[in-house]
Amino acid sequence: MTEIPLNIQLSALPTGPGVYQFYDSNDSILYVGKAKNLKKRVSSYFNKNHEYGKTRVLVKKIRAIKHIVVPTESDALLLENNLIKELRPRYNVLLKDDKSYPWLCLKNERFPRLFPTRRVIKDGSEYFGPYTSMKTVRVLLDLIKSVYPLRTCNYDLSAEKINAGKYKVCLEYHLGNCKGPCEGYQSITEYERQIDDIRQIVKGNFKSSITYFKSQMKALAAEMKYEEAQEIKDKIDVLENYQVKSTIVNPKISNVDVFSIISDNSFAYVNFLQLAHGSIIRSHTMEIKKKLEEQDEDLLELAVVEIRERFNSDSKELYVPFEIAVSPGLKVTVPKLGDKKRILDLSERNAKFFRQERFNQIKIIDPDRHTNRIMAQMKKDLRLSAEPRHIECFDNSNIQGSNPVAACVVFKDGKPSKKEYRHYNIKTVTGPDDFASMEEVVYRRYKRLQEEMQPLPQLIVIDGGKGQLSSALKSLDLLGLRGKIAIVGIAKRLEEIYFPEDPIPLYLDKKSESLKIIQTARNEAHRFGITLHRNKRSKGAINSELESIDGVGEKTAQQLLKKFKSVKRIKEASVESLSQEVGVSKAKKIYESFHK
Repeated sequence: MTEIPLNIQLSALPTGPGVYQFYDSNDSILYVGKAKNLKKRVSSYFNKNHEYGKTRVLVKKIRAIKHIVVPTESDALLLENNLIKELRPRYNVLLKDDKSYPWLCLKNERFPRLFPTRRVIKDGSEYFGPYTSMKTVRVLLDLIKSVYPLRTCNYDLSAEKINAGKYKVCLEYHLGNCKGPCEGYQSITEYERQIDDIRQIVKGNFKSSITYFKSQMKALAAEMKYEEAQEIKDKIDVLENYQVKSTIVNPKISNVDVFSIISDNSFAYVNFLQLAHGSIIRSHTMEIKKKLEEQDEDLLELAVVEIRERFNSDSKELYVPFEIAVSPGLKVTVPKLGDKKRILDLSERNAKFFRQERFNQIKIIDPDRHTNRIMAQMKKDLRLSAEPRHIECFDNSNIQGSNPVAACVVFKDGKPSKKEYRHYNIKTVTGPDDFASMEEVVYRRYKRLQEEMQPLPQLIVIDGGKGQLSSALKSLDLLGLRGKIAIVGIAKRLEEIYFPEDPIPLYLDKKSESLKIIQTARNEAHRFGITLHRNKRSKGAINSELESIDGVGEKTAQQLLKKFKSVKRIKEASVESLSQEVGVSKAKKIYESFHK
């Protein structure tokens, strides 16, 4: 295992729920724990004094931290239980026994019963869970029974025995908790419809049940059976107010290996989850350095062989995001929906978190590598001939043509270089003409850089669509820079990237780092430009207020502001103090204007 300082490993941890694993210098497992917030929980081991000596010894031995990200805190608790039983870490005591979490069993029989159990028996019955506590199971059972009356007896309700009148309804029927299928008072079709709804409820899907009850409620209300309609409404309220907190995995998914892959220009990240009876018993993520332009399919095929050999996996089925070639005897499944797809999504999520964790570590350990990776990615994403180490972004600011200004911001290696930011007052354009303003500013910027023999950027970003981009191109043509500097426009509405002479825009992934840098530059140019624009507007408003006084012109207004700093102080000044600056005659006019 690569020796990375613990403080860097901690800084790169995600903040969501999951399970963490501590390893010593020999790569031996020390401890497995769960957390609602991985970063906060794991960091707490290293930034406080521990009361128990066992914990202090554990912390001293930690050399590496691994983690598995899961959707909810309940999932973290279940996964922790599975990993402790599988890995048997030295410092875990409580969960090493053979106790199992409870499940909900839908019995494989005619008119199925629903009941809690801690034993999963392969008799064709359906099992839902596992749940974090029996209390959770009881709450869910109470919810279901309050909405759907189910039988609780263990009679063999075959059609022959019911037709023969072998059974009589019990107290549960008279209490309204059962509809009496034992005497044929409830049909198998109606009962099975209830069971179908219950299957969805325990998986967290209440849509079909609520839809059915709403239609029933409306029908009863139309018949003016308001009391019965209210009973149905109460059931709808119960369903809408309840939320299942745990992600349910089908226990029939057993002896399966799950693989997913995330890649960029330089590296690929392959996550491996091993499942048994619907539970994750192992997780591992591999980082692969690309040598050439390898495809994800080729890399995943190699990773599957290596990881299965490393962990001695004998699983006969693989879940993967796309078809791959594997050895004979292995079944390959590409899930599209349901429990299988949920597991594959969880694997992909862990691969993404691992990739982000590595990026965060690299930012601290090797910032140059991080920058090189982003620049290489931008070159690929934007189809550039060179890495955009020097980026300049332009934005115009005006309100109905007043005080038009523009801003140019500079980014070096993906980071703002604020000392090189420039403001521009628009000189040759009258009225609110953004296109002409952009043309003027781009021309002035690069004419000066050429005259001063300053380095030109590799990429120019224009805030706007095809119109602004065309205007900027005119200036580059006049300066003979067309084709020497890459230039793109970014439109705000859908964040489209426009290229010269290409009517079809490029849409980058919303999470793309290339798009984030372009957006940051655009937002920074807007912020920088609007600051100057607001200052000009406020100064203009102040001067207008003073210049509206008879006998006060622009020079007098500036002279007064230089002395008194604000219009408020000018209003409060006496005739004597004003006359010292502008003479007695003007001082009286100014004083009288503000003290009518």
